[in-house]
Amino acid sequence: MRFAAIADIHGNSDALEAVLSDIDALGISTVVNLGDHLSGPLDARRTIELLMERMYPSIRGNHDRWLIEQDPSEMGASDRAAYEQLAKHHLDWLKALPSSLTLFDEVLLCHGTPASDVSYWLERVEADGRVRSATIDEIEAEASGIDAKLLLCGHTHIPRYVRLRDGRLVLNPGSVGCPGYDDDTPVYHQMQTGSPNASYAIAEKPGGDWLVTFRSVPYDNRRMVEMAKQKGRNEWADALSTGWIGS
Repeated sequence: MRFAAIADIHGNSDALEAVLSDIDALGISTVVNLGDHLSGPLDARRTIELLMERMYPSIRGNHDRWLIEQDPSEMGASDRAAYEQLAKHHLDWLKALPSSLTLFDEVLLCHGTPASDVSYWLERVEADGRVRSATIDEIEAEASGIDAKLLLCGHTHIPRYVRLRDGRLVLNPGSVGCPGYDDDTPVYHQMQTGSPNASYAIAEKPGGDWLVTFRSVPYDNRRMVEMAKQKGRNEWADALSTGWIGS
């Protein structure tokens, strides 16, 4: 069993195409998609058309949910920028996606945690805005009652995996299209990878245990950086260029 896991594309169609080319070159035919496909000042229409063509098993992220639940007048700038590029059939595709999904009898797909698409699983934000790794107790609490052996999540954009004390694995493949961002919830904080590359992961089970490989794919990001600048989103341009916020 072997598949690629992608997440948090955020409308970066050029990064998505680079990742898909890398996946194809490796001969991997199965891909799962963990949500937040479109939100951002980039190329949402091209992104969703690529995804609809491929028909990968996919779930909704929090930004995907807001695109179909909120009135455009209530959306944040990134969601509104994506929404303005979408047609009804694009929104219908988003509406049909589940919030979580179990595949291959032992692989769970969720966006944030199994219980919430807006919660971080492998990281925590302190009251002063510092971001830290979650403790094993905190991580295991979110996995309570779940039988799946491989638990996939996204949302934080940070590539990472943690093996639980019972042998289960929690894997975040990182972000295909947005290597850094800032957020005001629960307090202002920054998530940044320090690399402009597109990230995804490969999971395979040659024997009894899952083997994970992280892929960091360079691509020509100039078109995406220019799109962000044209929308007045310099923080996006910085993250796309360097992997850092305000660099």
